[in-house]
Amino acid sequence: MARPRSFDRDHVLHAAERQFRTSGYNGTSVDDISAATGLGRGSLYGAFDGKHGVLLEAMTGYFTRLGQFAPKALAGPDEGALERLHQYLLRAVHGVPLAPDVAPAPDRAGAACFAAKMALEIGASDPEVKRLASECFSVVRAAVAECVRAAQRNGDIDPDPDPDDLAYLLLTVIRGSDVVGANGHSPDRLTSIAESAFALLPRPRRT
Repeated sequence: MARPRSFDRDHVLHAAERQFRTSGYNGTSVDDISAATGLGRGSLYGAFDGKHGVLLEAMTGYFTRLGQFAPKALAGPDEGALERLHQYLLRAVHGVPLAPDVAPAPDRAGAACFAAKMALEIGASDPEVKRLASECFSVVRAAVAECVRAAQRNGDIDPDPDPDDLAYLLLTVIRGSDVVGANGHSPDRLTSIAESAFALLPRPRRT
């Protein structure tokens, strides 16, 4: 009879996610994951079928968290939609928080979007990573687009532009901030980027 697992699977995946975010997929070895998670090589292969299996499960967990966080942060009554967009931008340009059971990332590079980092590194050659990253981007875009629609209904954003186009614009700014932040730009600079992006949202024409 197989022995029951003696580790917290979610905690192991969260710790592995932090390691992948920090050093990338190719820069992370099985030994690195073992050191980050406290799980031996044999257990890692037995439970996850190696490094790639850990990555896919960690990305799936990340997608689940993102799918809960983004809609919750952006949903609400129409009259507060514009301010929700504003606050989401200000929060998002400073990175995506790790899971609550993992210590904060030591620098901005470690707080970059996990899906974006993996998509850029190996998405072109790994269909599963590409699919999971695309799903992560889609859930954020959909939540942002719905918030834009609410602001349009409330008269705070010009009703003519396509909400999905505006959502893609904001998503591009947010993910681009990962690159800028990871290269050492200050939190004040990232905040300025967020404020500038918010100011670009088209407001209704006043007669």
